[in-house]
Amino acid sequence: MKAVVRWQQGLNFESEMESGRKMQLSGEGEYMSPMELVLQAVGGCSSIDVVMILQKARQTITGCECQLTAERAETDPKVFTKINAHYVVTGTDLAEKQVARACELSMEKYCSVSLMLKGKVDITYSFEVRSN
Repeated sequence: MKAVVRWQQGLNFESEMESGRKMQLSGEGEYMSPMELVLQAVGGCSSIDVVMILQKARQTITGCECQLTAERAETDPKVFTKINAHYVVTGTDLAEKQVARACELSMEKYCSVSLMLKGKVDITYSFEVRSN
């Protein structure tokens, strides 16, 4: 995997993956910041896992939302100290046990983003099941 980050102006940058996909990022608030992207990556990576695991378990899932909250150190470097991922999983006749297991497997075994942060950031998760 390769990427290039190019300075545009001020503290704005454009990132481009070797695939050609691009995005803007900023240290000035005009676009998402690198730390915002890391937080979203935890939610995106783990949500993909949760949905895939539930689908393989033949659960009728119609929605999955990952609500993330994070705390950062007060002094530089202002790293994440805590992250909580709260999954709201919607479906028909979802087994709470299956949802719990999917969240656990994602955070403990499959989500490469959260596992990469493990040991440096206190990452917790919670979930709720909603019926259609």
